[in-house]
Amino acid sequence: MSTCEHEGVERILFTQEELARRVTEMGAQITADYAGKDLLVVSVLRGAAIFMADLVRAIELPLEMDFMAVSSYGAGTTSSGVVRILKDVTSSIEGRHVLIAEDVLDSGLTLRALVDELASRGPASLAVAALLRKDVPNQAEIACRYVGFECPDEFVVGYGLDYAERYRNLPFIGVLRQDMTE
Repeated sequence: MSTCEHEGVERILFTQEELARRVTEMGAQITADYAGKDLLVVSVLRGAAIFMADLVRAIELPLEMDFMAVSSYGAGTTSSGVVRILKDVTSSIEGRHVLIAEDVLDSGLTLRALVDELASRGPASLAVAALLRKDVPNQAEIACRYVGFECPDEFVVGYGLDYAERYRNLPFIGVLRQDMTE
């Protein structure tokens, strides 16, 4: 972990090079696991869009991409686990192998609801590729088939992750200074 001179970022957790290397490794494993299968990769907008773009370029198979936008509403900044679909996939997933590309598994409540929703649509298989899995207590039970990095329970930004819609374009993942969220 290194220091960072970007305004608002306390330190870098995962460098651009580390992200590129790990996403390439994940893509190689997905390529091996889904060889000969009809693969649909679904990105959860907006945070996972950059991760998904890099991930699908590392998968050496024909595949289709689609996108979902969901809202998890509740009091404050924590997920209630009640998910409202703002933008649904346009492709039918019935009988297909679906891989959800997610930026960060935090409480897991929103992703758990999304997995349950997509599973009800009859895919041949349904798996999750999470770039980050945070070390948080009482995380929802979600079997992430692919995990990029284990992450401390801190507010992280960059590589698609935001705070108030800022920082998504940073090429690394860093910890947001605590005073930025106060």
